[in-house]
Amino acid sequence: MAQPLICPQCGQHNVFRSRCTTLRERVQALACTAPFHCQSCSFRFQAFRLGRSYPVQMLDRRQHLRIPVHLFLSFSGGKVRGEGTVLDISVGGCIIESQTPVHVDDIFYLQIAIENEQTPLEVAAMVRSVSSRGIAFKFLRSAQENKRLLAFVHAKTESVDVSPST
Repeated sequence: MAQPLICPQCGQHNVFRSRCTTLRERVQALACTAPFHCQSCSFRFQAFRLGRSYPVQMLDRRQHLRIPVHLFLSFSGGKVRGEGTVLDISVGGCIIESQTPVHVDDIFYLQIAIENEQTPLEVAAMVRSVSSRGIAFKFLRSAQENKRLLAFVHAKTESVDVSPST
């Protein structure tokens, strides 16, 4: 049976394979050594992948796994106020659907209604892009500083189907 791959920095099992970004990583991949990224502490490291289990899902250019959700949200910043639906969330940001016009680099205070909790999750975020898919926000504080966000994303990550690979 394959051993689970754990992060050498924080000891968590919440590790995903990353794409090779350098020539050195591509050469190491020939020897079954691959880059991995810890979702808990954001540590990126190399590990021998044979005989190890880890989720098949590979992170593209993103640093964090996106978790599909359907949560109500309200946001405000400057003279703009709006509401919408969070379509996916990660420890680094979220994508929302909203009819409120916003611009890239606008900063907003988000209040996200989390399932089964009365107090909304409150985060500061900056608009990274606006597209037909929705408004992409990047959280301004790391999730490690926001215990409720981190706990919510970790709970959702465990419920997402991530099949082990060897």
